[in-house]
This record gives sequence, C-alpha cells and structure tokens, in this order.
Amino acid sequence: MLRVLAVDDEKPALEELLYLLRSDARIRSAEGATDATEALRRIGRALDAGPDGDDGIDVVFLDIHMAGLTGLDVARLLAGFARPPLIVFVTAHEGFAVQAFDLKAVDYVLKPVRRERLAEAVRRVRDLVVSAREARQPGPVGHPAVPAHIPNTPPAVAQNDLPGMVAGAEQIPVELGGVTRFVPIDDIAYVEAQGDYARLHTKDGSHLVRIPLSTLEERWASRGFVRIHRSHLVALARIDELRLDAGATTVRVGAAELAVSRRHARQLRDLLMRHARG
Repeated sequence: MLRVLAVDDEKPALEELLYLLRSDARIRSAEGATDATEALRRIGRALDAGPDGDDGIDVVFLDIHMAGLTGLDVARLLAGFARPPLIVFVTAHEGFAVQAFDLKAVDYVLKPVRRERLAEAVRRVRDLVVSAREARQPGPVGHPAVPAHIPNTPPAVAQNDLPGMVAGAEQIPVELGGVTRFVPIDDIAYVEAQGDYARLHTKDGSHLVRIPLSTLEERWASRGFVRIHRSHLVALARIDELRLDAGATTVRVGAAELAVSRRHARQLRDLLMRHARG
C-alpha cells in the first residue's frame, strides 16, 4: 500500500484531493502540505528515515502553481537527491506537461480531478512501487519513473491502452481541464513532436497527448500520415502546397508552413505524386 504526500496551496483543492486519495484502497496513508517549504521538510524527514521508516513517502501529488516555490521547482530540487519519491503533478494547466515529464513525473493529472483519472495515476505509481520491491531495489524511492523493461516509454504508451494507439481506431482521446474528449483522427492535419509527447493540430486548435511521434507514425501510416521531419508527422491529404526554395523543401498545411528534412523530401514528393494521380 502507498504512502502519499499531497501538496497544494489552495486548501479546498487539497482537501478534495486528500479525500479522493484516502478513499482508494491502495493508499495506506495520505497527508497534506499547503506549501513547498512544508512539503520539502516532510520529504526530508522521509528520506532521513529511510524507505521503511514511519515517515516514508512513496509518491508526492504535487500542484504546479503555488506561492513561492512552484511544483516544478520542488521537482527539480528533489531530482538532486539520490532516492527521491515518485511525483505525480496535479494542475489546472495543460502547458507544463513536457517540463513535468522531463522531470521524470509518473503522471500529469488535470484539474478538476476526476476519481477515475486519479485512480489511473495511483495504479501507475503502485505498479512502479511493486516492481521496485519485487526487484529488491532499495525501496520505492530512487527508481526510474518508468519500469525497467520499457525504458524511456511513457506509461500510457507502454500500456497500449489508448484507442488512438490501436491501428484502425477512428478517434484518439485527449484530456483537457479534467474532461476527456475524443478527437477524430481524420480531423488531425499534422502532429508535432514535443519530447515523449505529441501535439495534435486540427482546424479547431491543438491537443497534447502522451504518445511519442514515432508510435503515431507507425500506427497511422495506413491512414495516410507521413513523416516529413523528425519533429512532424503530416496527413498527406492535408498538404496544400509543396515548395522548393534554394534546396530547402517546405509544405503548407493550412496556415502552417513546415520544414521537410532532406532524407524525407524525395519520398514525400513521390507520395504526393501518387496521391495526385488518385
């Protein structure tokens, strides 16, 4: 069972999070802290006590926007320890996801927190803690944010549990403000790599999903998506214009102009010619 510290400088939000955590049978204890200073003090005690000590902490559920030190600041400080607790960010802001996972966060939960989404985050944490214990690692702290048998792969990808990860799926789930929407894959014009994440661009805006670009390239090849650059995957049917200028190749997709790398340029031209012939 897990020992949890929840950190949020908004008391109502903290109380709600603690209520949800304490109602989960996989949680042994859940304590709260209302600022980064208090959180660091408690984490320091936990590290001093050791993984099996009474004050041990397996995971910190951490808000990002707080007075004084932010949640990202706390995560950076913890990264300097040899065996820090796992981190799950809980925030109302979508835009920090890439930074969060660069800091080895296990998960990134958007507010308002839904019970089912929080339960999924707890499952991911528990799987990591159990794996560490079974491998006889020294406690739940200090192991990677991803199980050793699937290095550098986000848990959502490794689990292969998203509809958009399955070849032939018609939609992909995206989460925004605690609400899961299903975006038709046919509405996506191009995809932009952002670390282990991908930003899906549609005519109505963009959505960040926890799937590497290389995975989408493999899964969506049959739907007409082609790699044009290490940072971009494009729906062939959405390319409005191909430009060659002084040896540089670009494509226009709606209002966006995207670079095409030299290694992909010839293949893209061939594909466009075949597509134009019908």
